[in-house]
Amino acid sequence: MEDTYKKLPSLSLSLIPIVTMIILLFVTIYVFGSDALSGGSQVVLLTTTAICSFIAIVFCGVKWEAIEKAICNNILGVSVAIIILLLIGALSGSWMMSGIVPTLIYYGMQILHPSFFLTSCCIICALISVMTGSSWTTIATIGVALMGIGEAQGFPVGWTAGAIISGAYFGDKISPLSDTTVLASSVTHTPLFTHIRYMLYTTIPSLLIALILFTIIGFNHNSGNTGHIAEISAALQNTFHISLWLLIVPIVTGVMIAKKIPSIITLFVSVLLAGICCIIAQPDLLHEIAQKENGSALDTFKGLFITFYGSTGIDTGNAMLNDLVTTRGMSGMMNTIWLIICAMCFGGAMTASGMLESLTSIFIRFMRKRVGIVSATVMSGIFLNICTADQYISIILTGNMFKKIYKEKGYESRLLSRTTEDAVTVTSVLVPWNTCGMTQATILGVPTFTYLPYCFFNILSPLMSICIAAIGYKIKRTSHEESQNIVIS
Repeated sequence: MEDTYKKLPSLSLSLIPIVTMIILLFVTIYVFGSDALSGGSQVVLLTTTAICSFIAIVFCGVKWEAIEKAICNNILGVSVAIIILLLIGALSGSWMMSGIVPTLIYYGMQILHPSFFLTSCCIICALISVMTGSSWTTIATIGVALMGIGEAQGFPVGWTAGAIISGAYFGDKISPLSDTTVLASSVTHTPLFTHIRYMLYTTIPSLLIALILFTIIGFNHNSGNTGHIAEISAALQNTFHISLWLLIVPIVTGVMIAKKIPSIITLFVSVLLAGICCIIAQPDLLHEIAQKENGSALDTFKGLFITFYGSTGIDTGNAMLNDLVTTRGMSGMMNTIWLIICAMCFGGAMTASGMLESLTSIFIRFMRKRVGIVSATVMSGIFLNICTADQYISIILTGNMFKKIYKEKGYESRLLSRTTEDAVTVTSVLVPWNTCGMTQATILGVPTFTYLPYCFFNILSPLMSICIAAIGYKIKRTSHEESQNIVIS
C-alpha cells in the first residue's frame, strides 16, 4: 500500500492508540469479564480507531479519505474469512444435530482407561475440540465431567485441568471450525487449509511430547470410576442415533481438505452432507428443534434451517451433555465477525497513519535472521496476550505488526500465521486476567497458576515454533513477486 502520511510518526505518538486500547481493554475485561466480546471490546476498538484517526489527521497530515480507504481495504481483505466463519457456524450446528459429533464423542470416550487417565483426558478433549472447533465448549462440558472423574481417582486438580486444557487447545488451534484458526489465517492472508497443514509441523510434536509427559505422570494412578462416562454414553445413545456410517461426512471433508479444494467449497459441501444426515438419521431431533412432536416435511425443513443458522438445545437427560450439544449456528459467529470488522477499522487507521510502520520499524532493527524473526513474533504475541487480555485482538495485532516484516524478509505468510497461533492462541489460557484464563479457571474451579505448570501442550507450542525455526524445517523464502500476490483463498 502506498504511504498516505507526510512523515512517519514518532514512536511516542504511535504508542498512544496502543496504550489507550490496553487501558480500556483492562477496564472492559474487569467490568464485563468473559462477556467483553459481546460488545465491550468492539467499542474499545472503535474508540481507539477514532483516537488514531484524530492523531493521524492533526499531527501526521493524513486525509480522512485515506484512512477510510485503508479501513475499507482491510475489511475487504477479511471478507472471505467472514463467509468462512458463517459456514463454520452452520457446520457446527449440522455436525452436532446430525449425530456426527455425538458419534465421535461416544467412541472417543471408549478409549478412557484408568491407568492412562491423564493421557485419555488430553486425547478425548483434543478429538472433541477438533470436531467442534471450540476449546471453551469442550472444557465447559466434557472437561467438567473429566474433572469429577479425576478427583474421584485421586489426581491433583492441576494435573487433570492441565491435561484437559492441553487437549482442548490442540483442537482449538488446528480445527477448521475454530474462529481463532480462521482469524490467524485471514489476518496474515494465508489460505485456511495451508495454515492448518503448516501448523502440524509444530503442533503434532508438541502434543506427542505432552502425551508422553501425561502418561509418565499418570501411569501409577489406576483406580477407576467411570460412572460419569457411562452416564454420558447412555445419554448419547438415548438421544442420538449413533452410527459409524455418520463418520463418512468427516472422512469426505478430510479428503477434500487433502485435495486442497478451496475452503468455502469444502465447508459448504460438508454442511450439505451433514444436513442430509440430519434428515435421514435424526428426524425426531429436527422436529424437536422446530418444536413439533410429530412434524411434517415442512417442520423437518424448519428444524434443519434452524440448525444451520440459529440456536439449538436438546434435552438429553444429562445436564453436562445438554451444554455440549447446544449449538448457535451462524448467529453464534456474529460477535467474532463484529470484532474482526472493528479490529480491521483499527488496523486500517494504524496503517494509513504510519503508526504501525513506526512500531514495526523497532523490530526490524533487531531481526536479522530467521530465528530472531520467529522469536520476536512469539514474544510479541505472548506480550500482547498479557497486555490486551484477549486472544482475538492479540492475533490481529501480531499479524498486522509483522506482516510487512515477513514479506520484506521473503518469508511465506504461512510462517507468520503459524507462529502467531503458536504464540497467541495456546498461551491465552495461561494468563489469569485474559478472557480465556479467567473463563477456564472459573469453569474448572482451578486457579490459573495451579494448572499452568501442567498445560504441557500450551507451554511447548511457542517453544516448538522457535525450535523448528532454528532447524529451518519446511521454511521457505518467497520471491518478491510471490510475496506481492499472497491472497486469501
